[in-house]
Amino acid sequence: MKRIYVLMFILCATVLFGQNMRKNSQLSLFADNKAVEKGDAVTILVIESTRASNNSETSAGRKSDLGLSASGSVGQSAIPNTQLNLGTNNDFKGSGSTSTTGMISTKISAVVDTVLANGNLVIRGSKKISINGEEQTINIKGVIRSTDIMPDNSVYSFKISDAEISFEGNGMIDSSQKPGLLTKLFHWLF
Repeated sequence: MKRIYVLMFILCATVLFGQNMRKNSQLSLFADNKAVEKGDAVTILVIESTRASNNSETSAGRKSDLGLSASGSVGQSAIPNTQLNLGTNNDFKGSGSTSTTGMISTKISAVVDTVLANGNLVIRGSKKISINGEEQTINIKGVIRSTDIMPDNSVYSFKISDAEISFEGNGMIDSSQKPGLLTKLFHWLF
């Protein structure tokens, strides 16, 4: 009878005080510690490359000519030659070209902001780096599937849906690439 009581006690204690597998997953040899809940961290491997180009060319022209000439004589006296020419010419040629390329490769830690009803995770993260007065900020947000999270708790940026990745810089290099006040004034006037 004692054995039954001991067995019942162990069974009740197991049910009442069972282990939370999420808390002990880092101790397991077989569990992956992946982000699945709000507040969990996930590493985003940002590997983005963009290239865009646009070319356009326009030409238009118009030409008009009008001419009048007269000559002759009356008796022995000659009438001076008269000649009138009028012409207009209007030509326009324009062309433009733009080309943009960009590449970014970094790692950012993001936090799960919301868990959607279908199990997808809304993530948000930022990283600020300051070197010699130059400040660079990388912001990322979007939606990832929990199945896209690799065993090391990371996900590639190209697997983020509705991704918003911004890369901004402030400092001397950034300000030296902007036009000066006189240049801005001339662009505004002309």
